[in-house]
Amino acid sequence: MTITVYGIPNCDTVKKARAWLDAKGIAYTFHDYKKAGADPARIAGWIAAAGLGKVVNRAGTTFRKLSAEDQAVLGGEGAPEVLAANTSVIKRPIVEHPGGLLVGFKEAEWAAELV
Repeated sequence: MTITVYGIPNCDTVKKARAWLDAKGIAYTFHDYKKAGADPARIAGWIAAAGLGKVVNRAGTTFRKLSAEDQAVLGGEGAPEVLAANTSVIKRPIVEHPGGLLVGFKEAEWAAELV
């Protein structure tokens, strides 16, 4: 099974998710937004699969620091580009796996999908 975890390594939720995967012996590839960036086309796919509301982290400080213009764009078609430029506004982690997509870390949901 090919699993890719997208996130930021110092994020507490990403750390918990990676520790859970390691404890379960589930192999994965980690894509670090800070080092490798984020692809707007891939983000558009996540939005199509999970919905804009689930992919955008509106609760974080990074979202609140965005300009009013960028916040407005996050409600429409330009969202993937704004998210790619501001990766901390993407909910973390996002996991692509053969069965679909997981957004955020909820242990029960992950167990149902990955174990």
